[in-house]
Order: sequence, then C-alpha cells, then structure tokens
Amino acid sequence: MANKTIKMTTAQFAKLHEVNKRTLHYYDNIGLFSPSAKGDNGYRYYDVSQSITFEYIRMLKELNMSIEEIADYCKNPTSEKFLQIADMKEAELDLEIQKLKRTKKILRAKKEQVRLCENLSKQEIRIEECNAEKISVLPYDFLNDDISQIFSYLKDNWNIEQIRMGIGSFISLDKVINKTFEQYDGIYTYTLDKTTLSNIVIKPKGKYLCGYQKGAWDKAPIMYENMIEYAHQNKLSLTGYAYEIGLNEVAISSPEEYVTKFMIKIKE
Repeated sequence: MANKTIKMTTAQFAKLHEVNKRTLHYYDNIGLFSPSAKGDNGYRYYDVSQSITFEYIRMLKELNMSIEEIADYCKNPTSEKFLQIADMKEAELDLEIQKLKRTKKILRAKKEQVRLCENLSKQEIRIEECNAEKISVLPYDFLNDDISQIFSYLKDNWNIEQIRMGIGSFISLDKVINKTFEQYDGIYTYTLDKTTLSNIVIKPKGKYLCGYQKGAWDKAPIMYENMIEYAHQNKLSLTGYAYEIGLNEVAISSPEEYVTKFMIKIKE
C-alpha cells in the first residue's frame, strides 16, 4: 500500500504539538524547521512525518541548547555530533537529577518541621529518641551579630543547597550549666547526601532532652534553665553539646511565631 502523506496547516501543526504559531514562523524564518510544501494558494503545509524531527528540536531546546547550537547541528547532523551532544547532556541531566533530589529532601525536611510547629504550645520540654545524623560543623562564636558576615562565612564554606537545609548552632553543656551564653562553639547543618563538605561529624543516636520555644532567639537562656531543671527533677544525666535550630522561619509572619528546637543528649 502506498504511503499517504498528511498535510497540515501551520495552525494545525502548532495545535498538534501544543506550541504557538509564532514559534513555527520563527523557526521557519531562521531556517531551523520549515514546512515541507507550499500549496497553490500560497499556504505552507507541514507533513505529519515532520513531527518526530520537530519534537527532537524541542527536546534539544529543553536541554538548554541555544537555537543557534540546534540550527548548527541540524544543518549537518552526524552520528558523531549526536553522540557528543547526547553524552554531554546526559552528564548534565545526572547533575540536575541529583540537585532536584537534594531540593526534594530540603522540602520534605521543611514540611515536617513546619507541621510539627503547628501543634506546639509556647514552650515544651520532652524526651525524644533520635537517629544518628551526619552534620557539617563550622567554628563560630556569635560575638559578631552582623548577619551579612555570617551568611558570607557560610557561602565560603558551604554550597547554597546546604545553607537552605537550615542552620543551627551548638554550645558546650558546661557553658549551658554555667549560664555563659556569650560565646558559642559553632554552627551546623544537617548534611545532604553525597556532599563534598569537610568537617562532618555524627550527632549520636540516642535519647535527647528536647525543648521547643516559641518567640525570639534571645529566650534561649530561659529554655536552657528550664531544661536543666527538668533533667535534675527527672534524674537525667546530660552529655555533649546543646544543639539549637530554627524550624519554621520560612512559614511565619511574626518573630513571636518563630520556633527554636533545643537538643541535649541524655547519657545512657
């Protein structure tokens, strides 16, 4: 049976591929992709068989190739050129997939934190079982309150995705007990998978005395005082560092809604 071509107007072809007619006119004008025939009425017609070629052009554009690069390839396509492009774009896609996975992990973590904050009272203290977690740590004492300097310091040491994961601080238990909060020991973030960061340590698995405080960060000394008293009353022995981290900074409109989580490991 003889093959029968199906001719389509620009409007029909555009509708089939869900693109604007102006895109087809532009591609035609620059010689990238043109209709296969011109009718006696002066109208230009696309052949349905051109659809695959058009979709490959769209795919290359979606892979961030410029129109000029695509046009240059389409003028003289070869196996060698295609394989070079395919190898390069496959590597770029692998990097993008890893980036999207990290972004998804950040979103999931933030969702869990925000949902937790919705049901908290003004202040809560409780014992929680925590898994071992990788954290990336940096020395920082908070003696300088210049937020811009802190962010510059973080950018010099961590990538932006790691910063988006959330930034916490830690202080020795001795300083907490002695109520000397002027100088912290450092800052930390929960480490994303396949990171190249240095200074990674393990926040140990086990039971932690956890405090949740709503309001400005300067209320931390009061929370620590209450946690130490709670540990004394319940005959809990504490160890290591006290960790602090904000949970809902992306989902509040007032500082009074800000929730800080405090964690101190219980010695077992």
